[in-house]
Amino acid sequence: MLKPRLSLWFTRSYATRIAEKPPARFPDPLLNHPDAVVKTLKDENLTFIHRPPPTAPSPYSTTLAPASPLLKSPTPSNKHAPMPPLLRPSAYNAAPSRMSDKDIEQLRKLRLSNPEKYSRAKLAKLFKCTPNFVSKVAALPRPQRKEFARKMEAEHETVRGQWGEKKATFVAIKQKRREFW
Repeated sequence: MLKPRLSLWFTRSYATRIAEKPPARFPDPLLNHPDAVVKTLKDENLTFIHRPPPTAPSPYSTTLAPASPLLKSPTPSNKHAPMPPLLRPSAYNAAPSRMSDKDIEQLRKLRLSNPEKYSRAKLAKLFKCTPNFVSKVAALPRPQRKEFARKMEAEHETVRGQWGEKKATFVAIKQKRREFW
């Protein structure tokens, strides 16, 4: 018959403490430098430590002639030097010329006379400006704007009526999803 050994039952098989690395004790760079000159004043309990620079100064590292291009003074620009390309494609287009007051008045008259015929896009092409400029200079009065929006919504509703069941379902799901944003 085997007798169980008590010593095996009561021993631990894992480490209970993680070994830690002792903190690093770096020597003091001021005191341990071989070229450092230490001067102690007894009366005021002061210590002066002088260390020479690690390298001899070069003519390229002084403030009069800095080696870093960031420290150099800006050079005069050469007007004939090639310039880097522009960042945006719209920057290649010339800015639109300023419209005269007479043209702005005519634009307002046309927009107010028949906003359906003279839309913002058509007036922008006609006067060679942006549709945003037309909307700012010749904005429709609020009642006319609301009536125009109702007409557009009615047109959109007729188009939506022609959609199939599948598309109508997907658009409804998309609108519902946007409500939860």
